[in-house]
Amino acid sequence: MKLLFALLAATAVPGLAGENAILASGLRIHIDRHELSGDVARLYNRDGMIELPAASITTFEGDDYVAPPPPPAASEAEPGARIAETKPASRTLDPKNAVRTAAVRNGLPKTFVESVAKAESAFDPKAVSPKGAIGVMQLMPETARSLGADPKDPEQNIDAGARLLRELLLKYDGDVAKALSAYNAGEKAVDRYQGIPPYPETQRYVNRVVRDYLRHDTDKNNGESQ
Repeated sequence: MKLLFALLAATAVPGLAGENAILASGLRIHIDRHELSGDVARLYNRDGMIELPAASITTFEGDDYVAPPPPPAASEAEPGARIAETKPASRTLDPKNAVRTAAVRNGLPKTFVESVAKAESAFDPKAVSPKGAIGVMQLMPETARSLGADPKDPEQNIDAGARLLRELLLKYDGDVAKALSAYNAGEKAVDRYQGIPPYPETQRYVNRVVRDYLRHDTDKNNGESQ
């Protein structure tokens, strides 16, 4: 699969028409136009092109389409209480299973949240970045506090990270590139540049997560079709 990063930087341009490529999971990538050639879909924006298996895209929608929000998370009003009730103190947490559980709880594709966790910490609950980000989902302490979570508690960390991803996808209307950029560099940076900010670290991060997610999503679809 050929993936050019330039497409992922595509954002809505005021006054210009565009469309969205809707992936099988429901996530989307904003583009200017597309071409279909056999089993390959070519997606274009003003900065570049991406080629994806046509089977990984369910449909194309114009910018005027209003998508419904993801399904609400269970017991969303009291996330801290929910976590405390579902985490027996005596058991050892399996980070990958916890990531999948948190994804389902927050109405997100499991492979998407797994790809984020893999890029953030390789599922390591003890990971701490040079900037102070903690745990599997690499939450900064202040971010974790705003989500009512203890970042040093692996299950709370994972659940809070999944909730943050969901909130960002809602804010950016399901645009996975913008949501991932905001997760990595902050919402202010995304809003300032109206898309992926020109930070090499963030650009590499978005590209890495999307590549991994699309690879797993395509492998899953191919496995189901066999």
